[in-house]
Amino acid sequence: MPKAVKPDARSLLPLTEPVFHILLALADGQRHGYGIILEIGRRTGGSVKLRTGTLYTALARMLKLGLIEETAERPDPESDDERRRYYRITPFGRDVVRAEAARMRALVALAGEKKVLAR
Repeated sequence: MPKAVKPDARSLLPLTEPVFHILLALADGQRHGYGIILEIGRRTGGSVKLRTGTLYTALARMLKLGLIEETAERPDPESDDERRRYYRITPFGRDVVRAEAARMRALVALAGEKKVLAR
């Protein structure tokens, strides 16, 4: 049986803003949907507001692409709602978010060289 070829992380770039923020929210641990929304809002000081429809559309696509996976691991049942679904980033998802961050870093460096960034 032939070995499956791992896709190149760069083939998915550029990421949409919601996908990039979702991957960042999951980079340090699993979260449920509403927890992802809260983390993005907290981390961006409220400048990025992810709506539930956008979130769940993006999560479905990210699951199909193998960027994230649903996890059966649950926090303490006393502090959890059994209806929640928890997600975590996959190794491929981590490769993709790293590739996107590197792409963005290169763009910011170019902008700096061109003296278009405010000082």
